[in-house]
This record gives sequence, C-alpha cells and structure tokens, in this order.
Amino acid sequence: MDERTLQDRGTGPDRERVIIRTSFVGIGVNVVLVLFKMAVGLAANSIAVILDAVNNLSDALSSVITILGTKLAAKAPDKQHPYGYGRVEYLTSVVIAALVLSAGFTSLKESVEKVLHPQAASYSAVSLVIIAAAVAAKLLCGRYVRSVGERVHAQSLVASGSDALFDAVLSFATLVAAAVSLLWHIDLEGPLGAVISIFILKAGFGMLRETLDSIIGTRADPQLTQELKETVCAHPEVRGAYDLTLHNYGPTQLIGSVHVEVADELTARELHELTRRISEEVFARFGIILTVGIYAANDSSAASAALRQSVEAVVAEHPEVLQMHGFYVDEGHRRVLFDLVVDFSADASAARRAIHQRCAQLWPDYRFDIILDSDYSD
Repeated sequence: MDERTLQDRGTGPDRERVIIRTSFVGIGVNVVLVLFKMAVGLAANSIAVILDAVNNLSDALSSVITILGTKLAAKAPDKQHPYGYGRVEYLTSVVIAALVLSAGFTSLKESVEKVLHPQAASYSAVSLVIIAAAVAAKLLCGRYVRSVGERVHAQSLVASGSDALFDAVLSFATLVAAAVSLLWHIDLEGPLGAVISIFILKAGFGMLRETLDSIIGTRADPQLTQELKETVCAHPEVRGAYDLTLHNYGPTQLIGSVHVEVADELTARELHELTRRISEEVFARFGIILTVGIYAANDSSAASAALRQSVEAVVAEHPEVLQMHGFYVDEGHRRVLFDLVVDFSADASAARRAIHQRCAQLWPDYRFDIILDSDYSD
C-alpha cells in the first residue's frame, strides 16, 4: 500500500486523532482570548472588544462541534447506513457556517447601533498590548487550523481556521480603533465594526456555499481523476478508461466505477483477474472502492477499424461532443454500438439525434445504438 499517498489525501488512520487534537488547540486558544478580551472590554467600556470576546466564544463552540461531528462521522457502517457516517462532517461545517453568519449579523447590528448612538471608550496601553497579542494568537491559530484541515480534507477545520483568520482581522480593526481613540479621541469602533461585519458575513456565506456544494455533489478533483485513470491504463490489457464516476460519502470516503476498453478475445478468467488487479491497486493507492466494467473492442479487422474511423469523423463534426468510446460492431446482427459524452451546456439529445441520422444515411445496412453518457469527470 502506498501509505504516503493515502496520508497526502487525508485518508490515513490518524485523521480523526489529528482533527480532534487540532480542535482542542482551537478551544484552548479561544477560551484564553475570551477571558482576556472580556476583561479589557468591560474595563474600557468597549462594545467592539466585548463582541470580539463573544465571537471567540463561538469559535470555541465551533471546535466542540467539530469534535462531536468527527466522532459521529467515524462510526462504523451499519445495516441502516451501509456507507458509513462520513457525511456528518458536512453537517458540522453547515453548523459552523451558521455560527459565523450569526456572529456577522450580530456584529453588524451592534456596530450600526454604535454609529447611531456612540459611547466613549477608555482604553489603556495595557489594553492595546492585550488586543495586539490576541491578533497574533488568532492569526497563528487560524493558519494552523486551516492548514491542518486542508491537509486531512476536513471542511469543518478549514471553516474554523478561515473564521479565526477573519477574527484576527476583526481584532486588528478593534486595535486600530482603540489606538485612534487613545491618541486622538476619535471613535471609529462603529464604522470599522460594520465594515468587518460585512467581510465576516461574506466569509460565512462562502463557507456555507462550499459545504452545500459538497452535499449536493461536485465534480471530482481533476488531478485525482487523472492519476486514477493513469493507474488504470498502466495495465497492458487496458486500451482506455472511460465513464469514471466517484461518489462522495464523506471527505475521505469515495466509491466509484470505471469502464475499461479491452480486446474482445480476452477470456472471462483473464477479465476477472484484470478487474481484480485494477480494483486492488486503486484501493491501495487512493483508498477508493472502484467497480470496473468492460468495453470490448473488436476493431482488429480492417472493416471494423475503417467503420470506427468513419464514425469518429462524423462525431468530430459536432464540437459539443467531448468524447466517443465503447465502440463495438456486431457483424452478426449488423449493429453498431458506441457512447457519447456531450458538454453540459449543449443539447445532448439533439446531438445524439443528428449523429444517429447521419450514420444511418451513410451506413443504411447497420443499426446504430448510441448511448449518452454524462460528463462526470475530466
């Protein structure tokens, strides 16, 4: 097994432990910041610092939710949920995004009230030092949590880390407002808070959109599909890999299928050995459960090869068609079968109909069966 490859993709055995450990780091940092910021905010009568402290408290709660979600997602599959509980992590990310949005709306509301009804704050040099330290702490914590999340493919950690980075910006704005208030007695808390709140809301909606995309189902990573197809096609019997689909049952659990084109003279025993080798190698390298289907190619004869080239020329007249594969000529029944992959932006049925009509005109002695495949992966 290529353990390094699995670790790079975040599918190693220590993933759960890494996520939980990172979340506890976030909890510890945020609890300390809550205590210090709340003390500074109450002492200085600063609504911005108090809101910042409350935001840190919500960050600690986000980390707790991440831990609970990770524990639930790690549950073993059962009869009712045979694919496991990996998608629970997406729900965790939705909750965290909701917390970020809630913090953004609350901050915006309080900032607008601060603009409409300003209250003088009284900062000290010690307050500025504490706020500056908080900015540095949130910046380092955010970068650390997000980088770990990206490494182990944990959207909840990525969301928490991104939120922490925005908190660092918010705290920096509070620091600037405090410094301006201390030096020139100008109150900027309200306007700065409103601007930062808008950025927080934008980040929250971005997190929510990304997580919902994962729940709905997105296109597989092009680099992954390319590496996977290269692995499949490395077997000498395989002429090409097509119809690759990958279904996501959590950030690290992928189940899919692929069709391979092989010569039609291979025996059932040889096909069995080939498909088992491919499935085992793909699982060892990528941790993906892959079902392998077969396209039999019988273009070894001059007539079949010439017919295939002619049909390819007809298909090439339609730029909306991305690929033709699975070509097979059944001479006994005068039947030609092949699949088409049509761009999502085009009318696939119209393209299929036009190609079918053209082929029927050119080769009236054959019956053409054309199947439309979807453009699931690159």
